[in-house]
Amino acid sequence: MIVAIMAPRSGKTSTLAIPAILAAPGPVLLTSNKAANDAFTATVDARAEVGTIWALDPQQIAHHPREMWWDILADARDLAGAKRLAGHFAAASVDESNGTDFWSTAASNTLGALFLAAASHRRPITDVSAWLASPADRTPVDLLTEAGHEAVAAQLQGTVSGATETRDGIFETARQYASCLLDPEVVAWVTPSPDLPEFKPARFATSRDTLYLLSKDGGGSASAIIAAAADAVMRAAVIVAERSGGRLDPPALCVLDEAANVCRISDLPDLYSHLGSRGVIPMTILQSYRQGQRCWGDAGMDALWSAATIKIVGSGVDDADFADRISRQGGDHEVQTTSVSMSEGGKSTTVSMRTERILPPDVIRALPKGKALLLATGIRVAMLDLKPWYKERSAKVIGATSVRATRAITERAQAKTRDDFGQAA
Repeated sequence: MIVAIMAPRSGKTSTLAIPAILAAPGPVLLTSNKAANDAFTATVDARAEVGTIWALDPQQIAHHPREMWWDILADARDLAGAKRLAGHFAAASVDESNGTDFWSTAASNTLGALFLAAASHRRPITDVSAWLASPADRTPVDLLTEAGHEAVAAQLQGTVSGATETRDGIFETARQYASCLLDPEVVAWVTPSPDLPEFKPARFATSRDTLYLLSKDGGGSASAIIAAAADAVMRAAVIVAERSGGRLDPPALCVLDEAANVCRISDLPDLYSHLGSRGVIPMTILQSYRQGQRCWGDAGMDALWSAATIKIVGSGVDDADFADRISRQGGDHEVQTTSVSMSEGGKSTTVSMRTERILPPDVIRALPKGKALLLATGIRVAMLDLKPWYKERSAKVIGATSVRATRAITERAQAKTRDDFGQAA
């Protein structure tokens, strides 16, 4: 159960993510907001030798062709699953501190009801966009009633028939949450495509396949879809483990790089409390502790940090409070001091002991690139020398494959640009 806090350009991908992916004995999931010269290009060829490569690239980070589809509504056929899916769309749009007001809560409930209506009747997710655009449309209410979800139908009907200003505010907020569904190129990855293989999380959990989840961060991104896919994989892996003796063997590695930007799973701190016991190994990589607080709140980030059995703090920590917290956990030691005084009787020497921090906050802040602090269960804080993948014996092979994969991304991007110019002409 790993949480790593390292600033940008501090080597978190080259020293943590890539070596872990290359060494993983079972299925691997990676989330990222970049592809060229990164974990995707460095590992895709090596992982292709042990299993199938699945790439969910709705915003064309790697310009990867659409060679799969995933049913995003598969787990939304009950109320709990539909609300979880809606929660991913809400979390991708607002921080935890802003996600509990009336409009956010009402919009998330409405979006969950629409997801449930579509999923209950195997409707495509594009129907949800259509219903959001027409609040007066009674179709989702009727579908919910037919599926036996009378209480949800009544709640949705109450929202639709309420005060116009309130209804429009709720639906407008929900439309903002689901704005990525307006892009047909994004939606195509999560709607049935008979000519393409379907990605199934439960089957993935027992394979040696690799799933790359790529999305931009910021407004209008498909990060909600990425979070929903990562969540579906981890939860499916837990269910499979429970049905097969309690643990996955080999374990599943879930590298959540840029977790607070492209993979905001609102209850990730709660998942951490039991994923490891099921053979699902999460590695959440953040740029700072405060980034996690913005995503999950103070209590949530504290829970995530406490649940992690391996905590890694790299260079670039610029948070005085967090640095002081790590400094205190490093402990104190006794330092001998000697003072000399002069008097009429001559010179006297006094030896005394004083307590100092082993790792003062300024030392933590000034950690050089390539160094990190390890806080693991049952041991004292340790200083690590991080070894990037390009210093391993296999560096030449990995480097060559990374160059080829990066070149392929460039060629696909250039071909797409030529096609776009041709269509414009």
